[in-house]
Amino acid sequence: MGSLSFEKDFEPSVITPRGLAPPGLIVNGDFGEMMRLKVSSTPTTPRKNLNLSVTEPGKNDGPSLDCTLMNYIDTLTQRINYHIGYPVNICYEHYANLAPLLQFHLNNCGDPFLQNTVDFHSKDFEVAVLNWFADLWEIERDQYWGYVTNGGTEGNLHGILVGRELLPDGILYASKDSHYSVAKAAMMYRMDFENINALINGEMDYSDLKAKLLQNKGKPAIINVTIGSTFKGAIDDLDVILQTLEDCGYTQDQFYIHCDAALNGLIIPFIKNMITFKKPIGSVTISGHKFLGCPMPCGVQITRKSYINNLSRRVEYIASVDATISGSRNGLTPIFLWYSLSAKGQIGFQKDVKRCLDNAIYLKDRLQKAGISVMLNELSIIVVLERPRDHEFVRRWQLSCVRDMAHVIVMPGITRETLDGFITDLLQQRKKWYQDGRISPPCVASDIGAQNCACSYHKIDYIIA
Repeated sequence: MGSLSFEKDFEPSVITPRGLAPPGLIVNGDFGEMMRLKVSSTPTTPRKNLNLSVTEPGKNDGPSLDCTLMNYIDTLTQRINYHIGYPVNICYEHYANLAPLLQFHLNNCGDPFLQNTVDFHSKDFEVAVLNWFADLWEIERDQYWGYVTNGGTEGNLHGILVGRELLPDGILYASKDSHYSVAKAAMMYRMDFENINALINGEMDYSDLKAKLLQNKGKPAIINVTIGSTFKGAIDDLDVILQTLEDCGYTQDQFYIHCDAALNGLIIPFIKNMITFKKPIGSVTISGHKFLGCPMPCGVQITRKSYINNLSRRVEYIASVDATISGSRNGLTPIFLWYSLSAKGQIGFQKDVKRCLDNAIYLKDRLQKAGISVMLNELSIIVVLERPRDHEFVRRWQLSCVRDMAHVIVMPGITRETLDGFITDLLQQRKKWYQDGRISPPCVASDIGAQNCACSYHKIDYIIA
């Protein structure tokens, strides 16, 4: 099993799944005329709970199954242009080409590098995907082990578990701005956990890390390095962390580093390659449904082959060894990932990265000129702004909010037209929220820094900056 690519004469054909119409079409009645829908250019309302139930065949007095599904698809289609607050790339058009695969049950149970005793798996596609990431993160193919996961959380759970098995007495260190799955791992594995302070931009506070490493000098360190924090897109500096470990007297056999690169793992390598197994790191994980894009959650986890023996167990029932978290694994996602990687290529990723970074700067600059508190970290596509006052506005644009902050994640599917629509809507609503002067925009200096805050108190400094 090796790298896979398209045959020269391969031309994807558009296939409409049986029973359902393509997006943008709706069925009028059970088998009525299909009518083309136009995606609304005006803000749509958030979808409501469908309050569905499972009914016996022939006893359903409501809409048909197909009609229910088509109405649901129509609702999602109308909301695509308002999905700007969460890291999901919904810009892919290969679903129709891969739809015929849904008629097969594909299970990649066990080790990806060992064939199943049945034919209904996609491990050859999976290994091709893993090889691509091994090359990207600079580890020889005979030196790594990995698998396609169900998402970034599983990757974090696996990477930290590898560290725990290598260093059973190790203490887990992670920034307070790390993904919540890191603390979940500490709880699940009953590990000692040190929560490291974060700087105002979301990056790890290295002085606090150093203090806690020295405080726990007798025990090994398992460190979660965040390559793009969940809310602010901050990047922990791997080189500074390695130097801190050295300064504190930790040798390489006394620490393990897991890199959580869920979103930025496919951004950073095309700007400034700081994710590399040439440095003493133990594992890297990404989410496949984020920057790359996939219709179902998935991810990639890669570690050093020499580490995996501590987890591998022979399972006679499946005639394989298994070192994964989940056991049975979705065999469709490796094919979707392989297809996307092959179709886009590294040049395609470079274009996506540049466009997203440029659009993030564009959004930040426009908000700043409008007098709105905003922050954008270097090498980040996450624009943090003051939290909109109206819950309906937040819900309409599907924003993620923490305290007095909200953020927009400028993914490949988000165009400047979408950003302009968001800005126009925000400015119009702010006039209503703050028109009488009784209520002022929130001060977010403690969240994103005084230099990025445009509240009445910090406004002069903000304008000068």
